Amino acid sequence: MSSFKRKGSVKQAPVYPGTRPSPATPLTLITSTGIPSLDDILGGGLPLSCSLLIAAPDLHSSYGDLVQKYSIAQGLSCGHRVCVVDENAEAFVKDIMWLPRSRQGATTELTVDEDEDKPRPQDDQKIKIAWRYEQMKPFQTTVSASSYSTDDYCHNFDLTSRVPEAIVGDSLRSGQLSFIDTHPSSPGRTSTSEILRRIVDLLGPETPEPLSAAPPLRICIPSLGSPHWGELTHQDILYFLHSLRAILRRHPHVCASLSLAPPVATPSWGGSGWVQKLGWVTDAALTLSAFSADPSLTALFPNHHGLVQIHTLPAPHTILPPSDKFSTLRGLSAASGSTGAGKTTSRSSALGNA
Repeated sequence: MSSFKRKGSVKQAPVYPGTRPSPATPLTLITSTGIPSLDDILGGGLPLSCSLLIAAPDLHSSYGDLVQKYSIAQGLSCGHRVCVVDENAEAFVKDIMWLPRSRQGATTELTVDEDEDKPRPQDDQKIKIAWRYEQMKPFQTTVSASSYSTDDYCHNFDLTSRVPEAIVGDSLRSGQLSFIDTHPSSPGRTSTSEILRRIVDLLGPETPEPLSAAPPLRICIPSLGSPHWGELTHQDILYFLHSLRAILRRHPHVCASLSLAPPVATPSWGGSGWVQKLGWVTDAALTLSAFSADPSLTALFPNHHGLVQIHTLPAPHTILPPSDKFSTLRGLSAASGSTGAGKTTSRSSALGNA
């Protein structure tokens, strides 16, 4: 049977600093979340015009806010516009991590466990199982930072460093950084509808200026549904997430990263099927469950701090999520074996071994 190929090359989206074409289709640009392992789970990064929702139900952890801080730091360091939606947005930004004093770590492998580089006893032992498995590669539980740090796509941040106040001030004056308060301007409006209106005003008309002249915009929303947002129902949150996703579709140079307040992230907060509904109204939804609430899990998995559960993955311009084919940590691609769904953290980096 003969085959044919359409004449002409596929139109490729313009590439900005800190972005790259999706490995699945050149029509989609992806940008880094600032965490290489999370980028790997998403299929290389968060696509522009898509939303990412992080649910961290543990009251004693701050994984949701940590993901937002990484996204803000990555955006500011590569020249993207950043909009933070929070009651104390300026204080939140001043507490984000920043680039280490030495950039030599960009060529080394990024691991999230301080003991990850130590030799393991089983490394020197020959496989005792069936001979056909002897030539298989070891399971990969980390992502090489060199594959993500080229062209400033994903910087290597240090949790012990803080962003200089001069950078925050310069970003505010230049318009690169902006804030949206969660309090409604009038008593008759809900905080969600007010914030949606302000986001629409910030983005401007649906037909923006040429993409080559407009740097990408990151919308970062930590602790959605916290008391600062007022008394929100589960319908309010679902409406907000669904409306935000519709807004992003009309602006191909914008993406959004959100995290839920811990009480809202629990499966029982919004009734039956709450977490599943959250995945329906967002492009990507993940749950980060810490082991701190269950000492037995900590004893069972001493090298991990929690589990990563995937509910939805982004798939713009494709039928299947690119993560199914290109993710290393999920163990589905040809280049990887199998890996556990766990995460570990250290002082120098976060969120790995997903």
